[in-house]
Amino acid sequence: MSSGSSRAGDGSNRAAERAVLRLARPYLGRLVGAGLLAAATEFAGLALMATATWLLMSAAGRPPLDRLTVAIVAVRALAISRGVFRYTERLAGHDAVLRMITDVRAGVFAALAARRDAARQRTGDALSRLVSDVEAVQDLLLRVLVPGAAAATVSVLAVAGAAAVSLPAAGVLALGLLVAGVALPLAATALTRHAADQVAPLRGALATDAVDLTHGAADLAAFGATGHALDAAADRARRLARLERRLAATGFAVDAAGVLVAGATAGAVVVTALRGGVGGVLVGVLAVGSLAAVEVALALVGAARQRTQLRAGLVRVAALLTAPETDAVGVGAGAEVGAARAAGVTAVVPGSHDVRFDEVTVRYRAGAAPALDRFTLDLPAGRRIAVVGPSGAGKSTLAAVLTGSVGPAEGRVTLDGVDLSAYPAEELPRAVGGLLAEAYVFHATVRENLLLGRPAADEAELAAATRAAGLLDWVHAQPAGWDTVVGEEGGQLSGGQRQRLALARALLAAPGVLVLDEPTEGLDPAAADAVLASALAATPAGHSVLLISHRLSGLADLDEIVVLDAGRVVQRGRHDELVAAPGWYRDQWLLQEAAERGYLALTPRP
Repeated sequence: MSSGSSRAGDGSNRAAERAVLRLARPYLGRLVGAGLLAAATEFAGLALMATATWLLMSAAGRPPLDRLTVAIVAVRALAISRGVFRYTERLAGHDAVLRMITDVRAGVFAALAARRDAARQRTGDALSRLVSDVEAVQDLLLRVLVPGAAAATVSVLAVAGAAAVSLPAAGVLALGLLVAGVALPLAATALTRHAADQVAPLRGALATDAVDLTHGAADLAAFGATGHALDAAADRARRLARLERRLAATGFAVDAAGVLVAGATAGAVVVTALRGGVGGVLVGVLAVGSLAAVEVALALVGAARQRTQLRAGLVRVAALLTAPETDAVGVGAGAEVGAARAAGVTAVVPGSHDVRFDEVTVRYRAGAAPALDRFTLDLPAGRRIAVVGPSGAGKSTLAAVLTGSVGPAEGRVTLDGVDLSAYPAEELPRAVGGLLAEAYVFHATVRENLLLGRPAADEAELAAATRAAGLLDWVHAQPAGWDTVVGEEGGQLSGGQRQRLALARALLAAPGVLVLDEPTEGLDPAAADAVLASALAATPAGHSVLLISHRLSGLADLDEIVVLDAGRVVQRGRHDELVAAPGWYRDQWLLQEAAERGYLALTPRP
């Protein structure tokens, strides 16, 4: 690695640490308290060793007991206080760090949820970021900063104590502490940097392999790719094991060097003290105290090694927490979002809202064909509009733009006359939300999945939403009722039940602008028509609806239907008008009518 790239890497690592540590500011008082308690713990241990040594060596001369009383009491007090300090330091440190980690994990989850890049949406890598990489933030505080600060503080106090006995001996001790606390940590960092930087990405890749091999076992077997996938995963596992063995061997070598430094420092302190005419008892105190002080300073070696191993994880976390808006909202949106935030955000007001798309163009990649091309639409409060069209026409992109997940490259989207980007991302779902493509169902109960839509909802409101989605009878038929666990990604449900659960959650949330992206996916025609009609009837008066559907049945009562093709509006009007006019809508209507009549004719009658 060149020196330029090394400096660039160090700069990015320091920037990542600063970005992560900014989240610790609300808990700075707790962390400082934990650091002081850690320093008190180490100092109590050092003082205990020195006092116990003086006591034992003095007792060998059989002095009067009153000369030893203070030392005896001090040994007991230091032994007890060391345990108390250690316990309180752990309590204070973990309390602060766990509070901070809650904020970090929430921020990482929000960043992952907002991303639209499929390459970054691998489940295993996302899990690695939420668990292993976030734990790197915890380790940075608990295993690097707190013990490192405590070791540095106690080292200074140890040199000051030795200087009270012998200045030359204190100088030798200071030199030994510099070797143990500065030279060895630098050596450990240099020796482990390259290998440690590869560990976090490899762990993420291995987690992805594990998910692919378990969830994709059937697909891999069908294509005869199981052996290849297993070989690739095994190769990554071997590389990770080699790196971890290399890190362990390097750590052992550095630790062994630390032991040698401790012994050499103690020996040099003893020789220097004897030459300076220090008495026998104090020489023993200096020898044992030097060993203890160097051992404390060697904690800086562990902190440096730990910091090196955390670098990649911290960079991955910081990349999410400080990601530019273009990562989440698409090409061209970053400047617009930044300007809106610079001008101040707008509060979301509950209730009805007016939405307008004004010449909106969306591109996912620079130079690519637009997913939406100069799209214009008015969606005033209370209006219900359907958007239809062939696959790839831009329907889901339209929903993503309306919910703020994707920003326009050109044009603008306004909510009540204010640019959509001016609203806080965490509050926008109160105004615009609903059932989007591939809505996630969590490995939890039916009640818990529904309450994500409105945490304060009571059982009557849950029943109303599930009734509108056609799921209430199924819930009542389950032995556990609302407490039925639906499995990972709704694996214990059929496709239709999973879709109804997600629809019920969207209806329960009741945003002012309800977006429904294929709400009846996976349902048979009769059930789909019934669920759609029920869902539209359950939408509060004055709330607008944007319905995206590939089925044209059930759209007759909507205020307007917009037909998209290649991101452009090719037809618009009411159902009767579009059926009467030549074009894609009438052709698709006739095909679907014929197909559904055939389906119903083949359906067994009760």
